[in-house]
Amino acid sequence: MIRKLLLASSAFALVVACSPADVSEEDAANGVENTEEMASAAAVLGDWGVESQHISESVDPGDDFFRYVNEGWLESAELPQGFSSLGAFTELYLEAEERVNGIIRDAAAAGGAPGSPEYQIGMLYESFMDTDRIEELGLAPLQSEIDEVMQAQTHEDIARWMGRPIHNAVVGLGVTIDPGNPERYVISTGQSGLGLPDRDYYLNEDEPFPGHRAAYVDYIEGTLSRAGFDNARQRAEDIMALETSLAEIHWTRAERRDRIRNYNLMTVEELSSNYAPDFPWTAFLEELGVAGQEEIIVGTDEAVQATARIFAETPVESWRNYLVFHFINSQAGLLSSEWDEARFAFFGTRLNGTEEQRERDRRAIQYVNGSVGELIGQVYVEEYFPPEYKAQMEELVGYLRDAFADRIATLEWMDDETRAEAFDKLEAFIPKIGYPDVWRDYASLEVEPGDLVGNARRVGQWFWEDSRSRLGGPVREWEWFMSPQTVNAYYSSQRNEIVFPAAILQPPFFDPHADMAVNFGAIGGVIGHEMGHGFDDQGSRSDGTGLQRNWWTDQSRAAFEERTSALGAQYAQFSPIEGMTVNPDLTMGENIGDLGGLAIAHHAYQLYLDDHSEGEAPVIDGYSGDQRFFFAWAQVWRNIRTEESLRNQIVTDPHSPAQYRTNGVVRNMDAWYAAFNVTEDDDLYLPPEERVSIW
Repeated sequence: MIRKLLLASSAFALVVACSPADVSEEDAANGVENTEEMASAAAVLGDWGVESQHISESVDPGDDFFRYVNEGWLESAELPQGFSSLGAFTELYLEAEERVNGIIRDAAAAGGAPGSPEYQIGMLYESFMDTDRIEELGLAPLQSEIDEVMQAQTHEDIARWMGRPIHNAVVGLGVTIDPGNPERYVISTGQSGLGLPDRDYYLNEDEPFPGHRAAYVDYIEGTLSRAGFDNARQRAEDIMALETSLAEIHWTRAERRDRIRNYNLMTVEELSSNYAPDFPWTAFLEELGVAGQEEIIVGTDEAVQATARIFAETPVESWRNYLVFHFINSQAGLLSSEWDEARFAFFGTRLNGTEEQRERDRRAIQYVNGSVGELIGQVYVEEYFPPEYKAQMEELVGYLRDAFADRIATLEWMDDETRAEAFDKLEAFIPKIGYPDVWRDYASLEVEPGDLVGNARRVGQWFWEDSRSRLGGPVREWEWFMSPQTVNAYYSSQRNEIVFPAAILQPPFFDPHADMAVNFGAIGGVIGHEMGHGFDDQGSRSDGTGLQRNWWTDQSRAAFEERTSALGAQYAQFSPIEGMTVNPDLTMGENIGDLGGLAIAHHAYQLYLDDHSEGEAPVIDGYSGDQRFFFAWAQVWRNIRTEESLRNQIVTDPHSPAQYRTNGVVRNMDAWYAAFNVTEDDDLYLPPEERVSIW
């Protein structure tokens, strides 16, 4: 039998309740003493939470702190099969994957009646692993729909096909909380339609982008040729030309970050009749099942308007080819080896430098975990997330909140009117730790043996129907957007909440048996980072209720932007690949989160010491508390990756490369200079007047 949790309904709530009843009166009375007792046990990494054997004997911490802390690891680390990067996130992902593997295999072995959680998990896994069946079918699972698409006669027909969740659309559509009224859901739309990772891949003339474009055309041609289409080369070139025309009118990723520009609420009638009438919105929305909605948020509005014109000007035949290619490409990983391997060769090897695809069983785990993550998550937290972890995290969050409040109270650049609003927002922060209090109900999801493509389609449809069902209902305060076994964290501006899934609450991020300086420098910095997103250049445009409004005076906003501009100028100088630099307009929010988060975490660590050690940190192995604090932050971001993966990151990722998440932050913190005796002779040195302090 699968673990007892899966025998209950998938709507079962409160898997592991971390209420005060879960902590004994003695523990509650002891408070931090209990935390210190746990920390006396063995840490997972090193003797106290940092693998100090990797610290360099030749690199000066003031020249390259990232390498100084991580040199031994950087020189010995190797990319795992199927990955283009390796770091703490990847290492924890692989650990969580092994745990998930056990949960999936137990479910598959248990069997269960159709519709039960055991059956859903087991059949999804077995359908992915049934390679004999997959090889036998080849393209057959898609053939009838390919034939239907090629019969489309009008632009309205094309728009209806684009309205099916499995098909590529030139405009996206989703259901979101309305930033202008966070008590309701509304549909939203924005630019979409590209097959390459970003508009730059179509427009950048520097190598290797022209080579990537040529290889993409080859891949499209090969896909259509294998599918039996004649003139495959011409069709491929037409698709590339069409996508290039879309790329030319797309907003950049930096522009897409602007929440003010992207919030354009209008009626559906206004959109379809006046603003972008060249796209058949009625047919598109009818197919998606949201035709009855009266209002819609239009993000990237000018791009949507131009996309509508391109849509009308492009012949139906071109759209048929476009739809068929993307229909096959989006499911190639579920088809026989010739399709799967060709897709990986382009997207995995060509674009990201990943030499070899992961083993089939590893990909099966990813597939099942991505399909019914919360079913697996219920078991995961029962087995791998003790209640005391949540209690300690809540304590850490409390220290970070107090530290943030202290810093807001003493900001010289913020006036009192804005300060009062900032306090209100901080007080309204909602922390979610480990797992949701209510679990998604997958009972209506139908899974069939031997039908991998059909199962994937039904999963996609289930998620869309679940999303669509939000419309007209109350905001789901219980809802999480990551499963407990996800190694990540996030901040939601509309909900004003910070969320930390169970899987990230492990070393090197969090270890209940590690030195507290390490926990504050690692997970404390991450907590501060997520809190900081509520006060970064975009998050600061919403208040404590999630309402998007300007709660700043002009004076405070100008002072804030003066500091963020100085930070951006620093990051604009970072060049991880020759000829490419970090884009501070794209990475600004994450850079603010890193700098503010670590500064707040360091303040929180001082508050902790005041409560527990009369303000003095012990010296361990010759290292001061502040040194161990900064070691922990650098250890969290140790990372290696292929050059193509790094190039992709620079173009598409709002996070700066790992070395700058360390070096770019510490060089702005006075405490780091004092901890490591950094002087003007060191490469990372910044004069005090050039150091940026925001939060």
